[in-house]
Amino acid sequence: MKTALRNYKEDIPLTNIVMEFISLLLAGILAGEEFVVRYGVHVSLAALDEPSQIKVRQALILRLRVLVPILFVLTAISAVAVLVLDSSGPGFGFRCAGVFALLIFILVTAIGTVPINKGALAWQPDAPPSNWKALVRRWERLDVIRSSAAILAFAFFLTAVALQVAGN
Repeated sequence: MKTALRNYKEDIPLTNIVMEFISLLLAGILAGEEFVVRYGVHVSLAALDEPSQIKVRQALILRLRVLVPILFVLTAISAVAVLVLDSSGPGFGFRCAGVFALLIFILVTAIGTVPINKGALAWQPDAPPSNWKALVRRWERLDVIRSSAAILAFAFFLTAVALQVAGN
């Protein structure tokens, strides 16, 4: 391990290592946020009564519609920067797969969940639209894709670093 790590440090410029670290950190935070929201927060919402559930959903939308885009943009920029900085090294294919997973994440978000979220902000908790449960189910199906894409992106980026450290 010491040899692989020493070679990793010697063969790769420090700027690349720093960018890789920043990219992994951001991708990990994005994946963690998506994992917790998908499999912790939203699953727990089902235990609430309908007005409370809608109020919590609206509060989450208001907070996450600021936080997640910033996190995503920083993650995507750093991931593309790492891809460009090391376009021929070990793990390049996994970096490409990670960037592709981020592309899936943003497409499903922009085309699928954002329109539902925008509509949900107008719902009246005590008198929601008749199809609100169907919209929530659709959002949840789309969110499985989004959160899985973020988690896969992180896994791909980790694999790329592991291959680079191992020298394969």
